[in-house]
Amino acid sequence: MEMTTLKYDVKDMALAEQGKKQIDWAFNDMPVLGQIRERFIKEQPFKNIRLSVGCHLTKETANLAITMQAGGADTVLIASNPLSTQDDVAAALVKYYNMSVYGYAGESLDVYHEHVKAALNHKPQLIVDDGGDLVAEITKNWQYLIPEIIGSTEETTTGIIRLKAMEKDGSLPFPTVGVNESLTKHLYDNRYGTGQSVMDGIIRATNLLLAGKTVVVGGYGWCGRGCATKARGMGANVIVTEVDALKALEAVMDGFRVMPMAQAAKIGDMFISVTGDKHVVDIHHMLEMKDGALVCNAGHFDVEVNIAALKEHTTEIKQIRPTLEEYKLKNGKSILVLAQGRLVNLVCAEGHPASVMDMSFANQALGIEFLLKNKGKLENKLYVLPQEYDYEIAQLKLKSMGVEIDTLTAEQEAYLNSWKIGT
Repeated sequence: MEMTTLKYDVKDMALAEQGKKQIDWAFNDMPVLGQIRERFIKEQPFKNIRLSVGCHLTKETANLAITMQAGGADTVLIASNPLSTQDDVAAALVKYYNMSVYGYAGESLDVYHEHVKAALNHKPQLIVDDGGDLVAEITKNWQYLIPEIIGSTEETTTGIIRLKAMEKDGSLPFPTVGVNESLTKHLYDNRYGTGQSVMDGIIRATNLLLAGKTVVVGGYGWCGRGCATKARGMGANVIVTEVDALKALEAVMDGFRVMPMAQAAKIGDMFISVTGDKHVVDIHHMLEMKDGALVCNAGHFDVEVNIAALKEHTTEIKQIRPTLEEYKLKNGKSILVLAQGRLVNLVCAEGHPASVMDMSFANQALGIEFLLKNKGKLENKLYVLPQEYDYEIAQLKLKSMGVEIDTLTAEQEAYLNSWKIGT
């Protein structure tokens, strides 16, 4: 592959001071990662290890990268999405932490792929991935790196879907840890983080009132649950669409209306797709929507809303606000699109709160350590961290919140471990 000579590629180094303030502000609300960082500083588990991190380039991700660097890792950080980078944070990592960073908000797809190349030119031995792009690119075009790679971790539902497909067809090139599958990740990050940050993104981008609106949520995984719950909490009438009978039944039992997207399209005011699949909101849905209906995506890749097909039915695209576009259709209606169909919570807002990412990135840091500790012992499969990691993270989080819990008495322990005691 062609080599790159870039050491960093960020928008404006003059933003670094503000970025440092942002990083420090987030770290104040990341006490679990902070405790892990202190241990890494003492133990230096990643000394002389090359690490490439491909994640949304935010103040929270910065603290993960700094934590890994503090543990000795030679770290390169790239953005995992062309629109989600916080430019002041990227500049601060270069200036104050001497880190090679490649990413800026609004970068083209060509530039994004150059940045992926920069991450792989680092010849990583460990990888933190968000969406699976680094692992997929290595598998397709950079196979010569594989022998030195110990493994990778994956942050997102979308990335897990890709890794499972790779494992199924035998193309997974090295062990991977699905951090998204850890309970202290998806139960909290996906539900509370996505739920709050998606609503935050919609409101920042539009300043529309959610109360009284009919909000359609495509998908009732943990992210969908979060979005549906937060929208209802803000007074919206929520409809859920699903392809999974169990998830659809759960949505019904949680008090939401459930119907096919084709039916929901005719009555919804706002549409949020959060599934990890493509064309969940397709062109035939959008042509049936009300005039002025708003659509957005909270899945990792910009394929959930079929923007390309929408453009074919459009006579004019108007920029209404910085991340809000109005598509005037040939049928006389208009569709409002947020964030060009990309991640609404990261493009229109700031992504998840730091206190949520504290648990997610604690899992990432421990997941990378798990791979290193088990070097040579793991198969080329997708792993989930052992449950004791979840309990450790949960206990540290509760402690940081000043919350105490009960412990079992000896009598209770004995009862739970006996089958002889009954009626």
